[in-house]
Amino acid sequence: MARPSSSKRESESKGKDGTKRPPTRKTLRASAASRSLELFNDDLEDEFADQSSSASESSIAHASDDSSGFTKQFVKLGLGVFLLPVAFILTGGFLGILKQSALFIQQSVQNSTLPGHSKPWALFFQQSVHQGGLLNKNPLLYLTAGMILFAVMFAAVPRGVFMLPYIFGHEVTHALCVKIFGGNVANRFHVSLEGGHVLTDRVNTWIVLSPYFFPIYAVLVGTLYGALLLSGKLLDTISPSSVQRSSLYESIIHFQWLFLFLIGFALAFHLIFTFLLVTRSQPDLHYGGTFFSLMVIYMINLLLITVLLLTTSSHWLLGYYGDYLMKSAELFIELCGQLWLWGAEGVDALRTTYGN
Repeated sequence: MARPSSSKRESESKGKDGTKRPPTRKTLRASAASRSLELFNDDLEDEFADQSSSASESSIAHASDDSSGFTKQFVKLGLGVFLLPVAFILTGGFLGILKQSALFIQQSVQNSTLPGHSKPWALFFQQSVHQGGLLNKNPLLYLTAGMILFAVMFAAVPRGVFMLPYIFGHEVTHALCVKIFGGNVANRFHVSLEGGHVLTDRVNTWIVLSPYFFPIYAVLVGTLYGALLLSGKLLDTISPSSVQRSSLYESIIHFQWLFLFLIGFALAFHLIFTFLLVTRSQPDLHYGGTFFSLMVIYMINLLLITVLLLTTSSHWLLGYYGDYLMKSAELFIELCGQLWLWGAEGVDALRTTYGN
């Protein structure tokens, strides 16, 4: 699976004869052979065992080359601990609006069905599809449907089918992030079922972690939809009303459900693969400190899902979100106070048992 196997700083070094060696490049390598052994194809374990071992050793060697690596790891561990309460509060806010959104949908179902109907959900969806009902008014349902479809496909289709598109998206995300940070990407861009890699002169924590919190395919679908809407609006503006038969912008909006469905599908693709990778000790996570990397990946993905939920819900949830954030903060403070009391009681018990 996609993972940086080695990363070396670009610098000049001298050999034993005193001559200068050319600068080396950093390599972000998608070593699909090693990760796919655990996720997709157990039969290939013997064939790629040596590649997996060398990839892991290369990553560890890079971490030990940096003399200030221990200090950076320690600082990032502290940052990860600092992010814990923020992650707790954001999780509470997300769960709160998720519950609130489910309640709104349930109320809509009850209002859309006939009293005493044996299958209210069936009648609800029938009315929604054929009569332009709730589905057209609640984009969140299309987004959810796309996510559910991918989950079903992931369980039914051989998982190796998703390998190549994931590795390609993984490496493209690395390359884009390198460009954002002002780095250069070499022409040796390799992607295959056996793995992939990107050669670059710049590597940092955000570049290494970017594929785990940036759903590139979902972003591409959303960008395409936005570009089509903008183009339709522009063409409607410059087109004379006498020639224009119908609004192109309105015609594109009618396909909003399709783009939301595809965004949900791509987002589920990103989230499932991210979960599978981070639970299997990826070397990517070691680069910036495992705990700090996990906190960053979790929080950014959580914020992404929260924004989608807030923007696609048929009801205004922002006020509810603020309330749930406050409740989560209060709960966190209460839990910290309780832990402090338990700790104080434990210290008193030890003093009583063993004396002052």
